[in-house]
Amino acid sequence: MVRVKICGITSQADALLAVEAGASALGFNFYLPSPRYIAPSHARLIVGEMPVGVDAVGVFVNPTFEAADEIALTVDLDVVQLHGEEPPGLVEQLSDCWPLIKAFRVGPEFRAEALAEYGKSVHFFLLDGFSKTARGGTGKTFDWSAAVAAKRYGRIFLSGGLTPENVGEAIRQVRPFAVDVCSGVESEPGKKDAARVRAFVEAVEAASKEIAQ
Repeated sequence: MVRVKICGITSQADALLAVEAGASALGFNFYLPSPRYIAPSHARLIVGEMPVGVDAVGVFVNPTFEAADEIALTVDLDVVQLHGEEPPGLVEQLSDCWPLIKAFRVGPEFRAEALAEYGKSVHFFLLDGFSKTARGGTGKTFDWSAAVAAKRYGRIFLSGGLTPENVGEAIRQVRPFAVDVCSGVESEPGKKDAARVRAFVEAVEAASKEIAQ
């Protein structure tokens, strides 16, 4: 099955909701300007209650190695996600310590070949919709053919404007390793909508069965 990452978790209740719905990973945003920012001390309490088998992913934007590593250790993260313009050297340094997702925002100038520069030090790539004003959770989709092209460079998390209504088609077109959702299952920034979370996971399960046939 295509894996599901629910990002922008800010409360124990939303974490439990996502886990019970069938999420395989939860994302915690440590980028202070984000409306979904969560303090590391709070995230640590939530992660401590997560069941084995559900990954805790920390989202960072242009951090120093020391800042990301310290938070990852404090929170007991499983995976580090870099969502900025981090240079290959920093990516490689962090990937020596943590399983790593490198995010790329797909705009008009995006070229899948850019992923090749990071390929040896990145465990997964995440493709997100481009916004000049936000880092993740933008609700913006992009041309999924870019994600298809990116698959030659590694395993892909498909993100960017995914919803219960369109994730099935996204999976059928791209066949990603995982899908990542944030605003598409929210009632407001940082607050998950139970019905939409469940509907999203159900749509992923249905599409996963289709492409497996």
